[in-house]
Amino acid sequence: MLFKQYACESEQSGVRLFECRQEAFGVKLNCYAFAAGNVLIDTGSHSLRHHFRPFIDEVNPELVMITHHHEDHTGNASYCNSKGIPVLMNPLYHKECTEKANYPFYRRMFWGKRPAFQSEALPEVIHSGRDVFKVISTPGHAADHVSFLNESTGHLFSGDLYVSPKTKIVLREESIPAIIRSIREILTYDFDEMFCCHAGYVKNGKKAMKLKLEYLTKIKEKVTALHHEGLGVNEIQQTMFPKKYPIMSFSRGEWDSKHIVSSILEEL
Repeated sequence: MLFKQYACESEQSGVRLFECRQEAFGVKLNCYAFAAGNVLIDTGSHSLRHHFRPFIDEVNPELVMITHHHEDHTGNASYCNSKGIPVLMNPLYHKECTEKANYPFYRRMFWGKRPAFQSEALPEVIHSGRDVFKVISTPGHAADHVSFLNESTGHLFSGDLYVSPKTKIVLREESIPAIIRSIREILTYDFDEMFCCHAGYVKNGKKAMKLKLEYLTKIKEKVTALHHEGLGVNEIQQTMFPKKYPIMSFSRGEWDSKHIVSSILEEL
């Protein structure tokens, strides 16, 4: 199958951003890796290794910090292992990552078969040269998701906590209430510029996070109100999220707007 692939490097406020995109069947997906000082944040997907690995070689980081275990963030972690670069991540999925990846076929098509890799547990604070990174637990998109705040620069590396201001579809495993709690937690910290693994550089990051929190809070309130009126998950979905996106059918429902609704109702 022929994928269209694109790669682009840029720099913002001393952080190097490396973005790769690919598209097929009307579905377009991208992912970023960031180099901040001597640290690499996330490694991109294995399917895009011919783009990401030269970037990793050029950066030559002293360590790698992973925001969460998903394959578009850990696809080249094994390559970092081979170069003797320590890979640090939340230990929750350490065992799963030391084994052959097991996830749906469409994800293997887009992101490749993530090789097994070894990792070390993230400490609460990471010192690298002049940079001091605080590790902040921000579950919701994934149970092991963390964000990194560079306390020396005020830069927030938010992984997949932000992605877009108005969420329309999510993974089956995601929890909107948990994401709301994580955003509230992240907003207690002092930051401005944000680096998101899918949105890239967000200049007014704290403002963007506040807007996302307001949006998700309203979504939660409306879902709850419709539920109390007697509507079920599918009826609420049709009322609030009638639009269909290609990835919903392409992923066989792993990505779907109904997961927004069901995750909210699960906590009522």
